[in-house]
Amino acid sequence: MNAPGTPPAPVLETKMPKVGTTIFTVMSALAAERGAVNLGQGFPDFDCDPRLVDAVADAMRAGHNQYPPMAGVPALRRAIADKVARLYGRRYDADTEITVTAGATQAIFTAILALVRPGDEVIVVEPSYDSYIPNIELTGGVAVRVGMTADFRVDWDGIEAAVTPRTRAILVNSPHNPSGQTMSDADMRRLESIAVDRGLFVISDEVYEHMVFDGEPHRSACSYPALAERSFVVSSFGKTYHVTGWKVAYCAAPAALSAEFRKVHQFNVFTVNTPVQHGLAAYMADPAPYLELGAFYQRKRDLFRAGLAHTRFRLYPGQGTYFQMVDYTAISDLPEAEFAKWLTTEIGVAAIPLSAFYAEPVEHGIVRFCFAKKDETLGLALERLSRL
Repeated sequence: MNAPGTPPAPVLETKMPKVGTTIFTVMSALAAERGAVNLGQGFPDFDCDPRLVDAVADAMRAGHNQYPPMAGVPALRRAIADKVARLYGRRYDADTEITVTAGATQAIFTAILALVRPGDEVIVVEPSYDSYIPNIELTGGVAVRVGMTADFRVDWDGIEAAVTPRTRAILVNSPHNPSGQTMSDADMRRLESIAVDRGLFVISDEVYEHMVFDGEPHRSACSYPALAERSFVVSSFGKTYHVTGWKVAYCAAPAALSAEFRKVHQFNVFTVNTPVQHGLAAYMADPAPYLELGAFYQRKRDLFRAGLAHTRFRLYPGQGTYFQMVDYTAISDLPEAEFAKWLTTEIGVAAIPLSAFYAEPVEHGIVRFCFAKKDETLGLALERLSRL
């Protein structure tokens, strides 16, 4: 209480009244408390390639420990440009069209900050990664949510119907977290058509680009010329190289878009960890680690799905990412968040409720598991889930 005559203390009015501690933090803490197998939050429980650690250590010893260029270490930007050209057929200029970022979440937020003005609308496909809508709202923009179809495909008719004169951009994610679905060539061409016909920008979250299964290619916005000309394409070294804690990613976009992106980037992050950038540049000389990643995770997907087939969970298709969605309605009628907590405390396996990926509560009776784990971790989880 203020003393008499003392001016009142300022009151901080939140910009994010609907936001609290994320379900990912809550479930990881609960898993640790109960000794549960954590298949909730999306990170590996195995180490990265020792050669990558050695490359970063070598960069530190070589004296690469001061600020790098704002847009990123040139050698890394060149390596990224070469990779994208090799895989997707578009040659981005390493100097003006590739920006290294402090993780993919920062890249997406920076693209939104560069694009969206107060009152602008951004179309978001739901369920969606939990940062998208808060990012849009923090800029003063309006997130227009379009739900996926019952089989978790993008509802393009719904997206087209959602476009208004205030629509500024469409935010898409493929391979998709949490559903594990990937966009087909027809999907990408429909996105391109809508964006071009309605004069929209696109933010394409492609952090799981190297985790596509069953012989299918990843279809990047980079591969569609008219789409690439209006897109910010984001990918993640953390996801690709099993180093999520390093928080290094990149954004590829045409020069004019990258110039606006960098105006924001230089004032919200400025630069990204120098020795890690040099280490990544050296490591990328060998493309095998990212070219072989799909087969690596497909084997884990198949192992996990084979084990789940002996439970009462109903499995959704998993075309990409390291996530598996399951319907648990044959097991319980609890709401998703409550079921996830019950599964953690009583069965000893942590999952994430699908409802966490919606801005407003939606119940499907679905949870999401992460299979980016050692085989023995998956085996222990499956042993416990087999009780169901």
